[in-house]
Amino acid sequence: MRDVAVIGVGCTTFGEKWSESFRDLFIEAGALALEDAHLSGEKIDAMYVGNMSAGRFIEQEHNGALIADYAGMATRHIPSTRVEAACASGGLAFRQAVIAVASGMEDIVVAAGVEKMTDVEPGATTDALAGAADREWEGFVGATFPGLYAMIARDYMHKYSMTREQLAQVAVKNHYNGARNPIAQYQQEITIDTVLRSTMVADPLRLFDCSPITDGAAAVILAPMSRAREFTDTPIKVLATAQASDSIALHDRRDISTLDATVAASQRAFKMAKLTHKDINMVEVHDCFSIAEICAIEDLGFCKKGTAGKFTADGETALGGRIPVNTSGGLKACGHPVGATGIKQVCEIVQQLRGTAGKRQIDGAKIGMTHNVGGTGATVAVHILGRV
Repeated sequence: MRDVAVIGVGCTTFGEKWSESFRDLFIEAGALALEDAHLSGEKIDAMYVGNMSAGRFIEQEHNGALIADYAGMATRHIPSTRVEAACASGGLAFRQAVIAVASGMEDIVVAAGVEKMTDVEPGATTDALAGAADREWEGFVGATFPGLYAMIARDYMHKYSMTREQLAQVAVKNHYNGARNPIAQYQQEITIDTVLRSTMVADPLRLFDCSPITDGAAAVILAPMSRAREFTDTPIKVLATAQASDSIALHDRRDISTLDATVAASQRAFKMAKLTHKDINMVEVHDCFSIAEICAIEDLGFCKKGTAGKFTADGETALGGRIPVNTSGGLKACGHPVGATGIKQVCEIVQQLRGTAGKRQIDGAKIGMTHNVGGTGATVAVHILGRV
């Protein structure tokens, strides 16, 4: 297997993009990635595109072909594959692209993600997202994703000594980081009081515990490490790619406040990279809800089970903390266009490792991790990237 490098990244701004179409978004992200890699589209050998539900959001299927067409690559007949794994679609698209390059099947490969979520009314969006859970056993009885993650939060708070204020600190920290990210959907700081006084969504989760509905796209370009410096002076090496699955419905889980797929994927990633937790300088985790970040940093192994609330409140996950988490602002503040999120996480880590993350830069960053979740943890993708 060949070593693989990220040679280019591009990301649109995230938000409610009323004046931009699905096609506009992926073309913009792809063009930014090509420009960053100093590369023309004629050099691309294949594309993998993460997208959860364009069929529901914009009534468009066959998106691999659509994206190749409007990216100007259809006449070259390159393979373009849509990857779907709910909110982990982007992370799995990146993994498939890494495998394609590492295997030697392809040389220059685009991994991208895109979602246009605001073209339908909110109820339709909620229903589309509910398809990432078990429709028969959860969706049909009215369980939405805020409800499912509220169950996780209640279970966690019953087992462990986390306060409501500690949970709110996740959102406060991520808005602080998002305020320093020019692509973020929400670029304003908030307080714990802001979270605790916001509208109740599903007890104990309030509005500011929940990631927003977002439009956006992101793209990265991969190449064999042996060729990477043909395109960039700052190639970022993919040190590990891992994926794990779990039961799709919460009622079949061993422990609903531990994502066993996160545990398994992270262990595989650390083994592949031959690294330990102490080697990681920052991590982008899947904070679709504030409780999801609490579970993630424990299940990835950065703190013991039941301690993440205090760990967060003590500033250990903040910029300058022991292990900065979600320097981009995370899904909570940067936004969550579900198919694009896993790719955006990679873009953030690449910027950090290049030293180009501006006001949210982690000093001396050498190794970063991404963690992308589908549903309530039925699919998890974990990647580790390092500065060459």
